[in-house]
Amino acid sequence: MRYFRVTRGSDQRLVASDGETAYDLTSASGGPATVEELLASADEARQGLDESAEAYLDDAEECEFDDDDVVLPVEPPEVWASGVTYQISEEARQEESDKPDVYIDVYESERPEIFFKATPSRTVGPDEAVGIRADSTWDTPEPELGVVLFDGEMVGFTIGNDMSSRSIEGENPLYLPQAKVYDRCCSLGPCVVSLSEVDDPHDLEMTMQIHRDGEVAYEGTTNTSEMVRTCEELTSYLTRHNVVPRLTVLLTGTALVPEGDFTLREGDEIEIDIEGIGTLTNPVTTV
Repeated sequence: MRYFRVTRGSDQRLVASDGETAYDLTSASGGPATVEELLASADEARQGLDESAEAYLDDAEECEFDDDDVVLPVEPPEVWASGVTYQISEEARQEESDKPDVYIDVYESERPEIFFKATPSRTVGPDEAVGIRADSTWDTPEPELGVVLFDGEMVGFTIGNDMSSRSIEGENPLYLPQAKVYDRCCSLGPCVVSLSEVDDPHDLEMTMQIHRDGEVAYEGTTNTSEMVRTCEELTSYLTRHNVVPRLTVLLTGTALVPEGDFTLREGDEIEIDIEGIGTLTNPVTTV
């Protein structure tokens, strides 16, 4: 199942789609209004996410919605991210930095790079603007598979955009928090896909296009099979000796980095597609 949060006038509803029919779970008696509520219900009943949703389907109204109705699917108190999980990411970090050895060490080490990415106030949903810092001169999106965690366990997947200031991080790796954490620095969506819907999260095609002035300014394709870490491994390191909120999203790194000195501009549009999940689209603004 895919789970969307959809606006209906002033209301927001939780909609489950099996690819053929969409069901307004919120319309069912006692139906959940958010993915987090559905996950809590599943946990209480010791069920999987889809199994819990199926309990509401007979009582839920069938519905239709379009892309304009879809909003941020989850609002995790914390979004975390992983770095240097693909070879091209390691190469890009070396390119931007005067201290490339630290990225080589992370790529080859047992311990991955895990860093704090965003709070709800810094996270946007589909078709909302992502930000580039006004004090940065080199900015790129980072399309990533997002792992949705509940009580520290993997329960689903989404798409994430880990917006980054390469000029700030390139000055000094210790500036990473400023390069990564700022207004509108993260987008998630368009939905949450349950674990059972994805046969293998390490074999998904991922594409990104950046549109500028009506033309494609960048286009790239990769596959999550190119990751040198697994989702389980990254989750394990995130939750070691670290109590994360009950609902958390972990971004798993990128392999799509625009070449050379390409930088985002205000008015660009970023389109990220991951096989089996959907397409996340965001315009770009300066913050």
